[in-house]
Amino acid sequence: LSGMRTPAAMIVGLVLCPCGLLLTLTGTLAPSWRQVSRIPNQPSDLIYEQGIWDMCREQQSSHDRLCGQPDELGYFKQVPVRVAQGLMPTSLVVTLLGLLVATLGVRCWRTEPLHLLAGISGLVLLLSGLLSLVPASWYTNELWALPAPADSTLAVGYSLVLSYLGSCLEILGGLALTFSFHHCCKER
Repeated sequence: LSGMRTPAAMIVGLVLCPCGLLLTLTGTLAPSWRQVSRIPNQPSDLIYEQGIWDMCREQQSSHDRLCGQPDELGYFKQVPVRVAQGLMPTSLVVTLLGLLVATLGVRCWRTEPLHLLAGISGLVLLLSGLLSLVPASWYTNELWALPAPADSTLAVGYSLVLSYLGSCLEILGGLALTFSFHHCCKER
């Protein structure tokens, strides 16, 4: 097809990065980076979900869920949580910036995409993926060290998993877009 001039790597980047953005956004906002269960002297079906902004308690049997729980153990003061509060929103802003640059560079309605601009967007999106991967990794590493009621059971929450997946998709999409630099080098 002579009309198809958008390289596959650019299409891959423009598909993966918005998906990564949605997952990272959900991971940032949803309060479930860690689940605390089997808390002594509490109902056996009580689960605390801790995010980077909020803490919720849920009774599994009745599905009664109450967010905005008090932080009695200083969870939100912990460095991995503070770092996540700073880097996750930063990552989202950098992703939006990268997607804007990518849209201008790829421009499917042009006869030829702007390869240099697409390559630069790839670097920006790669950076945004790393900005969200760092806090997700650090939090995971410290998950069992963060304050929790004694003898309770700790588990990874879905928000942390989504943050990881979002970071990886942004990194892969960013890498795909950086292949546009190859075209720039060929032209020189």
